[in-house]
Amino acid sequence: MIPLVSNLAPLVCAALLATTGAAKLFGRQTARLAANTVLVRVFNDGRRATLALRVLGGVELSLGAALLASPVALLPGAGTALLGVGFTGYLAYAKATAPESSCGCSARAEGPIGARSFTRAGLVVAGGLAAAGGDAAWWSEVSRRPGGSALVLAAAAAMLLGLTADLDRVWLVPLRKARIRVFGHPLPPASGERVPVAATVQLLENSLAWQTAMPVVRSALLDHWDDEGWRVLRYAGSYRDARGTHPVSVLFALDVTLTVDTAPNPAVRVSLIDEETEEVVPSSVLAPVPVRTPLPLAT
Repeated sequence: MIPLVSNLAPLVCAALLATTGAAKLFGRQTARLAANTVLVRVFNDGRRATLALRVLGGVELSLGAALLASPVALLPGAGTALLGVGFTGYLAYAKATAPESSCGCSARAEGPIGARSFTRAGLVVAGGLAAAGGDAAWWSEVSRRPGGSALVLAAAAAMLLGLTADLDRVWLVPLRKARIRVFGHPLPPASGERVPVAATVQLLENSLAWQTAMPVVRSALLDHWDDEGWRVLRYAGSYRDARGTHPVSVLFALDVTLTVDTAPNPAVRVSLIDEETEEVVPSSVLAPVPVRTPLPLAT
């Protein structure tokens, strides 16, 4: 079994790296997601953070191609393991210095760094080491042992599916809907459980972050998604500078468990992405947070 896993590891790692690498290198949301990663703090510039993510995507694609073409070579597997070690170190640094930052691992999903992020990085390390120890090409292994290969690849696909937040809508959401249809709707959510989207919108519209961004927002709620404890709300907006008026996407991220009753003053992350250039818009276009003057007490 161990030789089978080692010989198929290049195929599994190549599929994972090709998927995440292509999303980083060619994805339209890379700039938006880079704005919420710790890379902005490291490079002190949103454009450099985006460039770093795209370069990383190119590295992942190159390693994926090398694993597919030369699965028995030592360097592609060793490079994949080193990349996984780098991922783990980056995640640890981001978790320690900016725990609210986004992972940016797949350049599709947005949310804080969690257990799934570290598990994915650990699997990249393990997969790279296994690939480096393989002694036969993956296509030879598949042709020689098709049944065992199918089981290993199916298990790997299921594991990656469970660790990829981007694909929660494919299997997790339908599974939850099926559970509700079979067992009925659960009791009203207790503390620590997800609240309805309308409750998150109400919480946002009562926050100082919403008052600050109101001059930029030009639409009602257009889209929303949940990922690892965060709910992201997207609105359309526009801002004006010396060159004229430009359309932007206004993104708010809030804890999925909070309501106006449990958190009257929530922490809200606000990001503005220029729709034309896909660059992060400086926060200076937002209105300053209004100062609330306390009312005098009656005597």
